[in-house]
Amino acid sequence: MQRIMKGKAYKFGDDINTDYIIAGKYTKTLDFGALAEHVFEDVAPDFSKIVEPGDFVVAGRNFGCGSSREQAPIAIKYAGVGAILAKSYSRIFFRNAINRGIPAFLCDTDAIDHGDGLIVDLEKNSVELPEKGRSVVLFPLSPVMLDILAEGGLVEYLKKHGTYILPPHSKARERD
Repeated sequence: MQRIMKGKAYKFGDDINTDYIIAGKYTKTLDFGALAEHVFEDVAPDFSKIVEPGDFVVAGRNFGCGSSREQAPIAIKYAGVGAILAKSYSRIFFRNAINRGIPAFLCDTDAIDHGDGLIVDLEKNSVELPEKGRSVVLFPLSPVMLDILAEGGLVEYLKKHGTYILPPHSKARERD
């Protein structure tokens, strides 16, 4: 994952659920490119045709609510979106996004408008809005989440770093 990301903002509102991100009728495939072709189809029909690699999805509160549909962050990732910026996320969507290698950051998105050019700087923990001459504070992700994103997702991270092994006397091991 890049420490500095640049792209254009595609702004969505509050409560964008996973059905809006990718409709259920498209989730019966393992062709991630096909998922990307239909991302946000019901709320922004041309999104998949105009989004460019590295652009940002910007949203309000409760992004990714609804079902725990793992195809939602996959569709966003394969559409070429560089990161998601939102005021808050559904917990399951947030973890699915990180685990699939799509950065999901928390920030106040009120100052960001549709079409704004953005620079996300992970060193400064900021979202720069150069055309407006201002910036927004980006709440930092934990080091382990940044490591997972740097590897491209949780599966790749575990392949490289190994799986977590329970200690011999853990409560979880006693349940097995």
